[in-house]
Amino acid sequence: MASNYVYEDSHPAEELSQKQIQKLAWRSLLLQASFNYERMQAAGWLYALIPGLKLIHKNKKDLSKSMKDNMEFFNTHPFLVTFVMGIILAMEQKKEDREAIRGIKVATMGPLGGIGDALFYLTLLPITASIGASLAVEGNIAGPIVFLIAFNIIHFGVRFGLMNYGYKMGVKAISKLKEMMGYISRSASIVGLTVVGGLIATYVGFEIDYIWKQGESEMNVQTDILDQIMPGLLPLIYTLLVYWLLKKGRSPITLIGLTVVVGLIGSFFNIM
Repeated sequence: MASNYVYEDSHPAEELSQKQIQKLAWRSLLLQASFNYERMQAAGWLYALIPGLKLIHKNKKDLSKSMKDNMEFFNTHPFLVTFVMGIILAMEQKKEDREAIRGIKVATMGPLGGIGDALFYLTLLPITASIGASLAVEGNIAGPIVFLIAFNIIHFGVRFGLMNYGYKMGVKAISKLKEMMGYISRSASIVGLTVVGGLIATYVGFEIDYIWKQGESEMNVQTDILDQIMPGLLPLIYTLLVYWLLKKGRSPITLIGLTVVVGLIGSFFNIM
């Protein structure tokens, strides 16, 4: 068992320098280069750690044991992996119990996978992509450039920042992250909902082109009734309907088909 392993050299190693930590963060970019369905990101994880492990474990048997442990199954969000790397390297540097090191690695990789998806793929990516796309739609060549720069400034800032934070704080960083994550998640949700609301009003086209006549009076249903209640009311209602149907298990293909049918019917009867 890993918990029975006794280091041949149990003296804590020297702390890694800032330059060495940054080198490991750069190597983390290749985390998924050797992705496979047996051990997921394990090979890339070990590749990113190897220079640090070699500096920490001068004894070959200790290094071999550490490398073997770090080739076990591993899978987390690639942008947040440096946080786990920092903590594990700090524990390796202090020659902590190997079972404790394995336990921390397993305990952190799962939650960070979910947090990373929510923060980056479901919040940051839509926000930065929508900004870039809005510029591109207007014919501005800076659209994709703005998207790539904005997204990667945050991406690399988080990647390198968490590497330093995780290593300097060690195991204590986990409790600190838990305190901060509630505020981060709430802020990201508010920003994400704001952007989604703006996209609905801007890009979802749903208007009633019908004029109600009574005697000599005429009233445009869209401008005189619906827009007076709330501009963009129909796009909002239809978006919420589509979201509700998605939650009920309807497939995106079905909802695309439904949208096409609604548009054809509205066009046929000249009401949309």
